[in-house]
Amino acid sequence: MLIEIDFNSEEALYVQLQNQIIMGIAMNLIQEGDSLPSVRQLANMVGINMHTVNKAYAILKQEGFIQLDRRRGAVIAIDMDKARALLEMKEHLRMLLARGRCKNISKEEVHALVDEIYEEYGRV
Repeated sequence: MLIEIDFNSEEALYVQLQNQIIMGIAMNLIQEGDSLPSVRQLANMVGINMHTVNKAYAILKQEGFIQLDRRRGAVIAIDMDKARALLEMKEHLRMLLARGRCKNISKEEVHALVDEIYEEYGRV
């Protein structure tokens, strides 16, 4: 999996890193049981501070995407708590939909976007 950091983005580096790992899981580029590079290796690969990688890994662990193992390091381990995932998704969607509603984006346009994005994950 290739991770690219946009140093000109307003999005925090650790958030970019988290999002790319989550996208890699969603697109089956990395799967349950796969090991991620060590904090030091990943920091060197993408040219960022080790603390930034550590923060991203800690949040991914907290959110149930990885486990931290002393021998294997960071390992993809999806938390199967679907009810919790749906609740979190609902909260994120609530704000996104409110923003879209303020910009006069219709329900049909939202559904079309969701279908389009969801299909991207089904193709891999």
